[in-house]
Parts: sequence; structure tokens; C-alpha cells
Amino acid sequence: MNILVIMIFIAGAFLVQMGLGFLQIKHFSNSYAELRRIGKVAIGKKPGKFRAGTIVLFAVSNSGRILKAQKMQGVTIMAKVKDLPGFEDKNIRTLKEEDLAHCNKLLKQAILDAASNYKTIISGGVIPEKSSLFKNMMLKAERAVTVKK
Repeated sequence: MNILVIMIFIAGAFLVQMGLGFLQIKHFSNSYAELRRIGKVAIGKKPGKFRAGTIVLFAVSNSGRILKAQKMQGVTIMAKVKDLPGFEDKNIRTLKEEDLAHCNKLLKQAILDAASNYKTIISGGVIPEKSSLFKNMMLKAERAVTVKK
């Protein structure tokens, strides 16, 4: 009987997490769509494994001028997209260290990632996909199997 209660509790917690995750993604999508109506959107991220993850969104004009900046930073699925002041009217191509002085370390890295992604796309390049933990594990397992053959 106790195992059934524990399994129901775990299933309930999983469903609550799924629902809250869905709401977070919906909120992010709405923010992205709002910025997309303003101009091109440059996105930078710095995922956190045990610390707060950070995503930065910049609405950018054709000349590279930042029209609006937003961020989502937090450890849990309760993190929301919020305005990021201090970047309006700056050029994303020429962001300097002093422009990032008011930002924490993870936010700085996400902003620099957004600027790098913007420069790569504008120059006609492709942003390489970063491997996830699961993908890395699968690749290692695949290599181990092929080596044994």
C-alpha cells in the first residue's frame, strides 16, 4: 500500500512539473513572438547544470541596434522572462565589457553568446548544435559498442 502512495505522489509531482514547464515555454514563446514583431531576435543562452540557467533575447534592427532586451534567469521552472534594461540603442556587434558591468557572470556569458550567434548568422554561418548530456552519453555508448566489434 505504501508503494502505491509513493508512486501516485511521484506521478503527481511529475504531472505538476510538466504543467509548469508547459506554462514556462508558453510564456517564453509569447515573449519571443513579441520581440519578433519588433525586429530580428538574437538569442543567447548559458545553461546551468546546478546553478541558474540564463537565456537572453535581443530584438535587433537591421543595422544591429538593440531595440529591446529581455532575459529569463533562474534555477526552477518558475523563472519568467523579464525586461533587461541598459541595452537599448546599443549595437549588438560592438558590445563592450563596460556595457555588461551591471550583469552577473552567467548573464554576461549569455549576452556574449547572443552577440556571437547574431554575428555568425548575419555573416551567413551556421550555429553549431551543442551536445546535451544525454547525447554525449549515447555517443560514448555507441563508440564503446563499435570498438568491441
